[in-house]
Amino acid sequence: MQSRFVTADDAPPPGGREAGGQREERAVIAVLVVFCEVAFWVLLAAGLALRYVARKPRLGAAVLLCEPLLEVVLLVVTVIDLRNGAEPDWKHGLAAVYIGFTVGLGHHTIKWVDARVAHRWFDGPPPVKPPKYGMARAAHEWRTAARWILAAVVALGLLQAAIWYVGPGDGTASLQGWQQKMGLVIGINLIIAAGYTLFPKQAPKDAAAEREPADRP
Repeated sequence: MQSRFVTADDAPPPGGREAGGQREERAVIAVLVVFCEVAFWVLLAAGLALRYVARKPRLGAAVLLCEPLLEVVLLVVTVIDLRNGAEPDWKHGLAAVYIGFTVGLGHHTIKWVDARVAHRWFDGPPPVKPPKYGMARAAHEWRTAARWILAAVVALGLLQAAIWYVGPGDGTASLQGWQQKMGLVIGINLIIAAGYTLFPKQAPKDAAAEREPADRP
């Protein structure tokens, strides 16, 4: 039996099986992000249906409590992908951002949808509108900004953890790009909230007294 060395002619061409396998692994992350987003709304609809249609509030609450499991699955798959040697790209960054925004905004989004579904179809009380004027509006904007900033900070932490895990090099450029975007999210929310604080909108003299504010998602 003859043995021979692998030459350049024997090497797989660029974009061949190995490159294709890496592309497939990265595609899994992107598909999983989409799946988690769809599953979030499916679980939300199922939980509300059980609560109001089937009159099983405990079972509905149990379904809604399954929402965080989606982020756990996405986080585990992303870590495994990086551990197996995948080069970090925008899809890994997107996964970190999705998890961060679900942590910061997910719970409030569920409450926001719940209140409106209850009012529109099941004789629940009308949702209280946010204030329009003065420092009450500023306080509302700061609460909104706090949720978005929390989402961005969680995403920043996950992105930085991925950068430390992968190690220094050009491969982390896409993750650092996502970090810059999260910094922009924080800055925009701070500017908006500060604007309402420094330049509060004044109510018309004949404006009726408003009710206490309710946060928006």
